[in-house]
Amino acid sequence: MSLAYHRDMSGDNLLGLPETLLPEDTAVMEALAERSPATAADLGELVKQFPTSSLLWALLAEELWAVRAVLPSYAYARVGYHRGLDALRKGGWRGQGPVPWSHEPNRGVLLSLYTLRRAAEAFGEVDEVKRLGDFLQMSDPRAIDAIEATIRPVNDQPVTEAIIIRGQD
Repeated sequence: MSLAYHRDMSGDNLLGLPETLLPEDTAVMEALAERSPATAADLGELVKQFPTSSLLWALLAEELWAVRAVLPSYAYARVGYHRGLDALRKGGWRGQGPVPWSHEPNRGVLLSLYTLRRAAEAFGEVDEVKRLGDFLQMSDPRAIDAIEATIRPVNDQPVTEAIIIRGQD
């Protein structure tokens, strides 16, 4: 664990680094609510409408992971990760400090980190898995457990062309 950042076992920020609390993205949340439950095709349309939303990229990565489409899941998670870093920096984050899962607008970034870490693990990217795991742990030690409590299990059905995002219905 980095010396620049440490939380005790209760999750308290011992160095007093400020939490990064991203602003609520009402338009994205309303669009998701209108398409609930959102399919991969719905999410594909929404990321075209809201390309900076790390939440939408992460949800799209989740949809494809659930049907064992590892490569597209990895790609979408990677975009969500970079969009999340952009949002964090815009929100005042300077490369360290808490990004609490309990603040709902932060969940897209943390879910993107999680989905990218999981896909990197599927590819055997040991260093990337460790780096992303450390990032999640330093952001919020409770995030992984919270995410794993909410994601759905992988579907054992074979991947079909129906889940491939082609930009059309």
